[in-house]
Amino acid sequence: MEVDTEPMGEMDWRNFEQDSLPPLLRCAVKTFVAHGYHGTSTRTLARAAGLSLPGLYYHFASKHAIIVAIMDLAMDDLWRRSLAAHAEAGDDVVLQLGLHIQCLALFHAHRRELAFLASTELRSLEPEAQARSIAARDRQEYLLIDILRLGATRGAFDVADASQLARALITMCTGISQWFSTAGPLSPGSIANDYVRYAQRLVGLV
Repeated sequence: MEVDTEPMGEMDWRNFEQDSLPPLLRCAVKTFVAHGYHGTSTRTLARAAGLSLPGLYYHFASKHAIIVAIMDLAMDDLWRRSLAAHAEAGDDVVLQLGLHIQCLALFHAHRRELAFLASTELRSLEPEAQARSIAARDRQEYLLIDILRLGATRGAFDVADASQLARALITMCTGISQWFSTAGPLSPGSIANDYVRYAQRLVGLV
């Protein structure tokens, strides 16, 4: 399945200085990460955000609406960054792979809490929202599959099963959100560079 890789406006996909989440959702992310979706009450969310329950309901109709908004924003942010990285690489499939993996690794380090929730709380979504989230994940996966298939077609990559390799590479990158710490010895940039080399080895480049 080929996906539309037309970038949606210019974006500095390596820049994570600006938090894209509004304050209420940022508080919700931290609360959900600390207690889990099911372990967090609406009252707890309101208190964390410094709001009354009516104040919270003014912005969101339910706790489920809050987690849906968080996951939609997470997948949209990653998608826009991925398209910008793809556009930067142009027609160079080797560069496409490198920048795509760099983008995934940077996102899951810099946005680790957001990415962690998007990964672990898919099960908490109601059917319609869950289906939309799965479709967004599939679209993200297909982008990498297309890169791997193109590289194999051009003889640049040694890839027998692009779908399986894409899942392995994505799992490798999404796992960063589970262990990365800003207090640790590794920076997001150094991790991303290492992961690019791992990906290159897996397709037979080095």
